[in-house]
Amino acid sequence: MSTVKAGDTVNVHYHGKLTDGTTFDSSEGREPLQFTVGEGQVIKGFDDALIDMKIGDKKTVNIPVEEAYGPAAAENFIEFPKSEFPEDLKPEVGVQLHLSDNQGNHFPVIVHEVKEDSVVLDANHPLAGKALVFDIELVSIG
Repeated sequence: MSTVKAGDTVNVHYHGKLTDGTTFDSSEGREPLQFTVGEGQVIKGFDDALIDMKIGDKKTVNIPVEEAYGPAAAENFIEFPKSEFPEDLKPEVGVQLHLSDNQGNHFPVIVHEVKEDSVVLDANHPLAGKALVFDIELVSIG
């Protein structure tokens, strides 16, 4: 039976959790995730975990911050004056908002802190700074 190597296209079922057991994503009830191993289409720790797996294999892998979404970067915290928010929007810590850059690209941010005259937004990936745990099942290769 063949095993997974870099360059193989694979189909996997997965259950992604934080280290406290909170689920953040799962393929349950959906088609398996398909990607090519070693091409950077998924986080490094997930990619690396598939090497040498056989069809039907299941494993649980602990992925450190550096092999997941990396640490939260200080430069991705942006402070905006409250006056730049729409009048009907009352920002609260933990709420997700969407910003646009000068090129018209939209990206999600989380309200990190609400100050008297400004709001600090976190534009890091929501899983940045977090170690992750994945239960993985290899469904097919190729």
